[in-house]
Parts: sequence; C-alpha cells; structure tokens
Amino acid sequence: MKARHRTADLVIVAAVVLLLVVSVLMVFSASFFKAEQERLDRYYYLKRQLMWAGAGLAAMFLTSQIQYWHWRRVARPLLLVTVLLLVVVLIPGVGIKVQGSRRWLGVGSMSFQPSEAAKLVLIMFWAAYYSRRTDQVRRFWPVLLPFLGITGLVAGLVHEQPDLGTAVTLAAISVVMLFLAGARLGHLFLMGMAGAPMLAWLIYSKPERMRRILAFLNPEADPAESGYHIIQSLYALGSGHLFGVGYGASRQKFYYLPEEHTDFIFSIIGEELGFLGAGLVLVLFAIIGWRGYRVAASAPDTFGALMAAGLTSSILLQTIINIGVVTGTLPITGIPLPLVSYGGSSLVFTMAGIGILLNLSKYVPP
Repeated sequence: MKARHRTADLVIVAAVVLLLVVSVLMVFSASFFKAEQERLDRYYYLKRQLMWAGAGLAAMFLTSQIQYWHWRRVARPLLLVTVLLLVVVLIPGVGIKVQGSRRWLGVGSMSFQPSEAAKLVLIMFWAAYYSRRTDQVRRFWPVLLPFLGITGLVAGLVHEQPDLGTAVTLAAISVVMLFLAGARLGHLFLMGMAGAPMLAWLIYSKPERMRRILAFLNPEADPAESGYHIIQSLYALGSGHLFGVGYGASRQKFYYLPEEHTDFIFSIIGEELGFLGAGLVLVLFAIIGWRGYRVAASAPDTFGALMAAGLTSSILLQTIINIGVVTGTLPITGIPLPLVSYGGSSLVFTMAGIGILLNLSKYVPP
C-alpha cells in the first residue's frame, strides 16, 4: 500500500513534544533538591531525562518509518522474546533488584524494564491475533482460552517481580484489546467476575497491599505511614490553586512528597503550575486520544485499526491510573505518567508506540 499523504499526524507530534518539554522542566524542578541530598550533581536527573527523551525521539522516528503492517509479521516472535526476558529478570543475580523488586535488566545505569516492553508487545500481538480471527472473537471459548493463557502468563510473570500495579495494567490492556476487537460485553463481564476474586486474593495475601487499600479508603487513619503519600499529594495539588506557586517553588518536594519526580510528578505540576498548568497537561493527553482514535477509525485494515486504538487506549489508561492515584481516587499502583514521569523504559517504549501510530496516520485522510 502507498500512503495517501506523506506527512504523519503533526498534531500528535506537537502534543508529544510539548509533553516532553513539560517532562524535562518538571523533572528538573522536582528532582534538583533530591539530587543534592544524594550528593549528586543537581542536574543529574535532568541530564538523564534529556538523554531518555532523545532516545525516545529516536525510537519514535525509527518506528514511524516502518510500515505498520510489518509489525503483524513479528508480533509472535516479539511476544516470545518478551516472555523470555520476563523470566530472565526473575533470576537472582541477573535481574537488578531495587527496593525489594526485581524489575530491571542491564548493567548499572544502562538498564530497562521488560514489563514496559510487554505493554507495547501485547498490543501488537493482540492486534495481529484478533485481526486474523474476526469471525471467532464473539465466540466464548475460542477467545477465552488464548486470552487467559497469554495474559495470565505475561501478567503473572510481572506480578512475581513483584509488581501488581503493572500486572493489572497489562491485564487491563488485554481486556481493552478484546473489547476493541468486538467481543461480547457479556463475555467481558463474565471474565471480570471471574478475575475479581483472584485480584482480591492477591491484594489480601500481602499486608502492604492491604495497607494501600485501607489508606486509599481512609488516608487520615494512618497519616504518617500508609496514608502519607496520598495526603502529601493532595497538599501539593491543593496548594497550587489556579495559577500555582510558581515554577521551582514547590514546598512538597522538600522531604514531604515521596517519588516526586516519578509517580507523583503530576502533584508537583499542580502545585507549581496550578489548575491551569495541570489542565494543560490533561488537554495534551486528550489531544493524543482524539487524534489517535481518529487514526483508528480511518485505518485501512483491521490490524491497523486495532493497533491505533490499542496504542491510544494504553496511553490514556495509564494516564487515568496515574492521575487517579495522585488525586486520591485510586489506590497507589506505581504506574508512571506517560511521557512526563522520570524514567527511561516507560518513555522510550511509549514513544516507540507513538511512532507506530504516526506511521498509521500516513494512511488515513488528512
């Protein structure tokens, strides 16, 4: 197939670049004090985020130049490689262990999280799988068994790291792909009913997870421990009012709000830039959603439509989860804010997915 027009969707490009600018500025503002307290260069986290932003832009450009239908051919091998990496990361002495979780592969600062790759690869695999089986997607057993087997394997391996938040996100991405493929709502409801007891057991089996749920329900009951993150996050957001306290003037980043440059960076955005700054970030994500679903609706084939819708839904889903956590409307999960939070794996793989979306946009009417 030839592209109907040669230019990718520049609206998506603009929104992504603006979010990267916000990321670099806010990561520096949120992290320079932390870096100084760790006896590092105050620009340490800024330099690394700039490096990852450059790597992400390179990944986005590269994948935007690859015709999207080629991913259909390699989806299954990529899934096998991803599963292998998820197994390898669990091996003591091979996977890098940080704060009790074994989630990284690599050496020193040159490491990445296979679970972040799994988000992209699962979308790719399910888009290829369901596009070949459009006549079976509304039947229960032909859909249920592969769904449970593959989703259970990938999410189960991530859970063993342990990382329940990402495991649940991977399962949610698979459910979204199944919904987009046209599965019956009744079948999805039955799967949800069957999965709810398992999720409840996973939460109940770990005391720290139960503490997070209880803190979500009533953070004031334990303000110094389990409810601390949520309370300090709400203090930050509430302090920002309409225009914010000013760039760099956050008070919560000074020994109050933990994970201020990663999972809770949106709290710092709200504090320093106010409701208007936080609202602008949400508008940029809404633009990506609008343009991404527009690409999906006009894609030339089922695989392209599922890929575009899945990639867009994944970004929006993680955004909703992260902002839900920092505003106290969801329990703490450890899911970063896409394109904004400090970190390399999430940023690079998210932008690689956006590059695929941009390539797809070349094949839809302008």
